[in-house]
Amino acid sequence: MAGGGDHPGANKRKREAAGRPKAPSKGAGPGDAAKRKKTYDAPAAKPKPQPVTAKEKRVAAKEMSESRKMKRKPNYNLEKELAVLWEKMRCRDVSKENRSKLVTEALRKMDGKYFEIAGSHVTARVLQTCVKWCSQPERDAVFVALQPHLLHLSRKKYAVFLVKKLIKLATKKQLALFISSLHGHVASLLRHTIGAAVVDCTFHQATPPQKRSLLLELYSTELQLFKDLTEQKSCSLLETISKLGLQKSSVLQYMTTVIQPLLEKGIVEYSIVHTVILEYLTIADKTSASDVIRQLIPHLTQGSSVVDGDELSGVAEVPTKSKAKKKRSSEPLLIRIMQTREGLKIGLACLKHGSAKDRKKIIKSLKGQNMKLALGDYGCLFLACLLSIVDDTKLVTKVSQHQSFA
Repeated sequence: MAGGGDHPGANKRKREAAGRPKAPSKGAGPGDAAKRKKTYDAPAAKPKPQPVTAKEKRVAAKEMSESRKMKRKPNYNLEKELAVLWEKMRCRDVSKENRSKLVTEALRKMDGKYFEIAGSHVTARVLQTCVKWCSQPERDAVFVALQPHLLHLSRKKYAVFLVKKLIKLATKKQLALFISSLHGHVASLLRHTIGAAVVDCTFHQATPPQKRSLLLELYSTELQLFKDLTEQKSCSLLETISKLGLQKSSVLQYMTTVIQPLLEKGIVEYSIVHTVILEYLTIADKTSASDVIRQLIPHLTQGSSVVDGDELSGVAEVPTKSKAKKKRSSEPLLIRIMQTREGLKIGLACLKHGSAKDRKKIIKSLKGQNMKLALGDYGCLFLACLLSIVDDTKLVTKVSQHQSFA
């Protein structure tokens, strides 16, 4: 029957054909079968023995951690060697001769890799200790190797302390070279929460002409063109503007762009920032000055942010996670800045331009700190001015009640 479907025997023939071996093609010779690739079953891999006891688990976890660190850190083996040397050189009872040998050996291992090592937490500490205890020729070699990268390292979390150590121990020529490399980057580095410490450290180590060159970059772009201003005797910004015939509004606008980010980020604990704010208050109008003081007082009355354990004092400490983070101290920042003349002037400006509510905040922040202020060279002056400026008798009485002066 046409179109009636397949014949009943068709399925049987298909099943029989499937069971027969396939006949070779006419063109295939006897050697073609040998050319065909033979497949073999791969032997099953032996499973690794799983750790059973707690000790075996700890060993396995340590091996896995070591292998991951070696893949992630190209200088991991060098870091381990330097850590061993550092544990020996940082001991208090080590002799000067032995420490010198250990420092020389560590610098020899780090030679050519200073920039890579300076960014790591542990190795940055090792290099910082070596810079402190090494000889002057060795310190000069480290400075020359890192000089092109100092501006970049100033923004790194761990390398910033190495840069500060190099600045404090730098020669006059090295300090001049570093200040010249800061030209055009002072304002941007000062706005960086980490790099601001490098600018302030440089400001403390610089000579008066070098300090003026750093400050001119924070005053105006026009003032940077007058190189002879750095050689003149110290004069105020207002006198410089009147002498050169500059527009006060343009200088004020530029300084606002510099100061405003500092106030927003809370970078107000450095002397160079105090100097810039004081010069700003001399040329600013009453509204602008009050606005700056209003933003400044909350930072001064709160606890100051300090970094514990990152600066090496005498002998380096073992780095821990808790010591690498910023901590908020109970002491207000206003107490800390009273150690300098600029800090005293900032505190007096807050009392002068601040409102009654701001003065109340200042007095409350001094709770328990009156004795420390009274014994300080500049703190006693601030305390005397506080008692004379604030006219609220009841509020002033609380100052003496917070802590006994006896």
